[in-house]
Amino acid sequence: MIEAMVADITTLDVDAIVNAASRALAGGGGVDGAIHRAAGKNLVKASRALGPIATGGAVITPGFELRARYVIHAAGPIWYGGGEREPELLDGAYEESFARAREAGDVRTIAFPAISAGVYGFPGEHAVQIAVRAMRRHEAEYERIIACAYDEGTAELYRRALE
Repeated sequence: MIEAMVADITTLDVDAIVNAASRALAGGGGVDGAIHRAAGKNLVKASRALGPIATGGAVITPGFELRARYVIHAAGPIWYGGGEREPELLDGAYEESFARAREAGDVRTIAFPAISAGVYGFPGEHAVQIAVRAMRRHEAEYERIIACAYDEGTAELYRRALE
């Protein structure tokens, strides 16, 4: 089951949340900063030890102080107009996130933010279409996949893509 909602991803009761991370895995602003603040200082140490990662890549850490047992840190691409393989790299970030969840072995519920659709400038509708296609490819492997939006406009893009 795939569902779209407006929520603070750090508060969701799921097995894993995906972090729209920088390649350096050092925390920062937006979703990345919120997850690092909510998970506590141990997340910073654990994630920095795994970085840097390639654009389109993902790594997994414990969730520490979050409800989620795991945080999957996915490095989405910065939007440069579409000619720098951005769609392929964004799809790769979703695929790598699902791969890390499979490797954990006990992830049945997972929540994703709109990777690259914030400060990285990826056009929202295009980012959501890529996300939903990836989620549909893996839907049968999970009890619940959440597209967690930071605002109602983004949630509506997800809802339309899921129809």
